[in-house]
Amino acid sequence: MTIDLKTVKKISKLARISVDDEKAKKLESDLNSIFEFIEKLNRLDTSKSEPLTSVVDAKLQLRKDEIKSQNIRDQILKNSPDENKDFFVVPKVVE
Repeated sequence: MTIDLKTVKKISKLARISVDDEKAKKLESDLNSIFEFIEKLNRLDTSKSEPLTSVVDAKLQLRKDEIKSQNIRDQILKNSPDENKDFFVVPKVVE
């Protein structure tokens, strides 16, 4: 897959990013090299490779799920910036 200058301009317009001609040529080159690398990766034979969940060969140690403290609601709510008996009161984030 190759990206041309027209495609770069279209993508920048869709993304609402202002791109001059010099920057568009650089992006065209960069995107083409990225797609070439992806095509190389797609050609690799990975049929004999097992999927990894981690690069470290270690297993997580399991522990019993135990409740260690009960009825600490008042202690937790004591840390609230505003006093309220039922929940934390936080500043409004969305306007």
